[in-house]
Order: sequence, then structure tokens, then C-alpha cells
Amino acid sequence: MSLTFVAAPKRLLTLSIDGRTVKVPEGATLLEACRQQGIDTPTLCYLENLTPVNVCRVCVVEVQGSRTLVPACSRKVEEGMVVSSNSERVRASRKSVLELLASSVDLSLAAPEVHGWMEHYEADPGRFGEPTPPGDDNARDRARPGEHHISDGSSAATVAQPTKVDNDTYVRDYSRCILCYKCVEACGVDAQNTFAIAVAGRGFEARISTEFDVGLPDSACVYCGNCIGVCPTGALMFKSEYDMRAARTWDESRQTVTTTICPYCGVGCNLELHVQDNEIVKVTSPLDHDVTQGHLCVKGRFGYQFVQQRGGPERTLRP
Repeated sequence: MSLTFVAAPKRLLTLSIDGRTVKVPEGATLLEACRQQGIDTPTLCYLENLTPVNVCRVCVVEVQGSRTLVPACSRKVEEGMVVSSNSERVRASRKSVLELLASSVDLSLAAPEVHGWMEHYEADPGRFGEPTPPGDDNARDRARPGEHHISDGSSAATVAQPTKVDNDTYVRDYSRCILCYKCVEACGVDAQNTFAIAVAGRGFEARISTEFDVGLPDSACVYCGNCIGVCPTGALMFKSEYDMRAARTWDESRQTVTTTICPYCGVGCNLELHVQDNEIVKVTSPLDHDVTQGHLCVKGRFGYQFVQQRGGPERTLRP
């Protein structure tokens, strides 16, 4: 006779969100509780397959009895909590965060919902003045910790800098980087365990950098591209997409997505082939796939060029 051990069911906790009584399993976060109720809670640094790091602060909510606003993405639900997700204090905080980000970072390629939040919270990044022009190449990389230049108030400081194109797989446009830490987490313990990148510098001079600020080809990077898969603003981008955007041929409305299995080994990773004009333009993997959880290796994400080397009659990839 065999025995099957089953974990004890989680007890339900009761809390109040915006005046509504909600029951969620023990261990759930406030973000999960809000989403369960259909409450649109903005997030930039949060992703289901990564450890919450609480850096973007746009998901904050107000908890009765708490001195400060709390990050919904990581704060666990407690019995009897009274939560407000849309108080004046919450709205003012989210508006300020979005304004500060948009005044210093290029968010033009961020997801449509980000622009929707900007409109919803009436964020006006232009109130800080016109953006300062981009610095010279590697100016931010040369900045020393603690170095800070006081603005004269006539313009808004930005992280604008030239795009780094140093390999054939992906490019880094840190003028779009909001320091959400997603790429660092994906490169670290949450996925690849390569630890090729981290945050260097302090304050406004903080930026994503390799160890000792060496070029990416000379770093520990294995080009898995998992950092691209989690980037929310286009700071990390497939070289193929970057080239097509530069040529003004990138058009997501003409793209289809075909799900298949990676042919390189027997692990069984799911691939999503993004196809435009019968050409594979990039490869992703679904976040809810139990094998990959959205992550791939260098072969799965970038080793698709052989598909285009067709010697016979041209075939059409169908979704």
C-alpha cells in the first residue's frame, strides 16, 4: 500500500480593499488580492517569474495603521487588513513616480498600459522642463559613486546616452532604462545564475553595468537573452528588432506568433516565434510554461536563423 502525502490546504484570510471584503489564501500578496478583485494596480518592476524587489514603487497602496505606503507586489496579506488602492495619497505617489520616470527616461516603447497609467493619473513629466541633451558616449559609465551635478532648474536631467551595439544578438539602449532590476534578477538567481550584470553607482548615476564595466563580449554574459524577455521599456532589444525599427519596417500589427518546441535538445522548451513577412524576427517563451517560465538559453532564443536558410520553394509559417 502506497501513501500519498498532500500539503495541508491554506487557510483563507479576510481583509478589506476599498471597502470590499475580500478572502485570499494565506501567503498571497496585496497585489494578488487587488487583481483578484479586478483592481488595476500598476507595476513596472514586478513579474510573475521573478522575485519582487520593490524598486519602482508604482504599485504602492495604503494600509490602515502603516506609517508609509506599502508595495503591493511583496507585502503579504494579514488577517483584518484595511487597504486603500485609490486614496488621494496613493494617487499622488503614483503620479509623482510616473512623472519622475518619464521626465528622465524614454518610455516611448513601454507597454501600452504604462501610457494608460500616465493618462489615468494625469502625470505631466513636462513640468520639470525640457530634457537635457544626451551626454557623450560612456559618460554615465565614467561617473564616480556619489558624484552629482546640481541642475540649474532650466531642464530635466535625463539618462540619455548612445545605444550600445556590441554584438549581433541584442542591443542595450539605457536611455530607456528605469532600473527595475528585472534584467539583474533574470541574470542572477531567478533564472540564469550567470551574474554578468548588476547595478553600479548611486543615486541618479546608478546604471546597469557589467563587472568592472567591461564590454559585454568580455563579460560573463552567455547571451541567453533572458534579460530581454523581462525588460518592460525596450532598453534591451533583439538586434533584429532594433535594425527593423531603425529601417522603419517593424510592424507588430503584421506579425503572427507561432508556438512550437525548441529543436535543439530534449528539455522541451516552448518557443513563441514572432513572424513578420515570413521571417522570424524574434523568439520569446510564455511565462506560464512549466519548463521555461519564460526563460530560454542562447540557442532557443537566438538560434533560429537556420529556419530562414531555405534551399527549396519558400514556405509560409502559419500560427
